[in-house]
Amino acid sequence: MKLYVSVDMEGITGLPDISFVDSNKHNYERSRRIMTQETNHVLDTAFGSNVEEILVNDSHSKMNNLLFDELHPSADLITGDVKPYSMMQGLDESFGGAMFLGYHARAATKGVMSHSMILAVRNFYIDDVTVGELGLNAYVAGYYGVPVLMVAGDDCAAQEAEALIPGVTTAAVKESISRSAVKTLSPKRAEKLLRTRTEQALANRHNVEPLIPPKNPTLRIEFTNYGEAEWANLMPGTELEPNSTTVKFEAKDILEAYQAMLVMTELAMRTSFS
Repeated sequence: MKLYVSVDMEGITGLPDISFVDSNKHNYERSRRIMTQETNHVLDTAFGSNVEEILVNDSHSKMNNLLFDELHPSADLITGDVKPYSMMQGLDESFGGAMFLGYHARAATKGVMSHSMILAVRNFYIDDVTVGELGLNAYVAGYYGVPVLMVAGDDCAAQEAEALIPGVTTAAVKESISRSAVKTLSPKRAEKLLRTRTEQALANRHNVEPLIPPKNPTLRIEFTNYGEAEWANLMPGTELEPNSTTVKFEAKDILEAYQAMLVMTELAMRTSFS
């Protein structure tokens, strides 16, 4: 089978705060190595479990974090920005399953470095379902009929995944104490957990259904302040809901909703507070 692996950074073992995930901060280079090693544990186990082909998509920030010269030699890697489908670039119906590594909980919920794409977002909604990055990405996978087999990250990301995707295997490599403090497994214990859960997820793959998105989804983004909503509302086809900071977009499918989200969040980041 072909396996798709999307790798974020905030949910990687041991990383508690922004100094580990911002390329301008002092702990970032350490985190890149841990992120790459952690990805390799999953790749090595998957290749040893009759997976024939793996595509890895670097999915954090500028999406060039994984050390490609140290990545498992049998895997292919998508790296860099800008990508039309961001964290889900390269996925299609040819894949038998997807795994999300290093993932975090959605904005406005407990979890280490919890957020949804950018700090300007309080909530994403697909119709009446509140989602974060994990949920949006799972819906994109479902559009192609691809089930999300495993989610690895902190305990709050694991709980979010289990509530959204029946039968998904989770690997909680750290426990959130606050948004910037964790109780973490050691790298060796995390490796053992990730390898075990990868084997379990692949063995269980026929029991996990794709998360099928609505056919004509309504995307709603609740921003943290009105200025961000004003910027997002500059995208054609959007509607700023009265007396709120929520911008709505009626999409033809989840792929269009996903790209609309990318455009709206990029616009929102232009907001000035001066």
